[in-house]
Amino acid sequence: MKPSKRDMQKAERRAAILEVARRSFFENGYAATSMSEIAAKLGGSKGTLWSYFPSKADLFAAMIDDATIEFRQQLNELLQRHEDVRSTLMRLCLHFVGRLTDSTAICLYRLIHGEGGRFPEIGPIFHERGPRNVRNMVAAYLDQCIAEGTIRKVDTMVAANNLTALCMAGAYQKMLLNMIDSATEEDIQTDAENAVDIFMRAYGVHHNEMSDDLN
Repeated sequence: MKPSKRDMQKAERRAAILEVARRSFFENGYAATSMSEIAAKLGGSKGTLWSYFPSKADLFAAMIDDATIEFRQQLNELLQRHEDVRSTLMRLCLHFVGRLTDSTAICLYRLIHGEGGRFPEIGPIFHERGPRNVRNMVAAYLDQCIAEGTIRKVDTMVAANNLTALCMAGAYQKMLLNMIDSATEEDIQTDAENAVDIFMRAYGVHHNEMSDDLN
């Protein structure tokens, strides 16, 4: 059913709120961002803002969802295009490292790490809507690979965590530490190849193992 004009206006208003909130969180930090300031920038009342988001934590959670929903959709599409496990994981890791090293993602991670100690609620909010969702999707794919016999029978949540950690070990870490300003295509390719190679050495089923299973 086609959304009503009122529903479209509400969706546009919500999107505008999230854009202003994103800029404020990234530029000023979580502590210095206030609902009053966001309402003032939008030109509306705090009551209107609160009708969409009852608290700053709710607004932050919605901002995370908005920032990650497209990425999760793209990730799901990549995993649906299953050929062989190595090729699929390579596509996944290329996309993941590329997203990790995007300037928006770096700002978000710095915000979480920088203010998570004073505002412990933002760490779990980010984890539930970002890293945990990614690991759940990768783990579900690895369950499929186990059923096909292309990786060993392991705890797939642990394996998914290891794979994502490997993706974060190169250019992403250097960007967080201000060692480099950005990641090149070569950096992303190298990090993805390293992650997949180490992962497959640890979890892949090799020819001799497959022969043993058949015997």
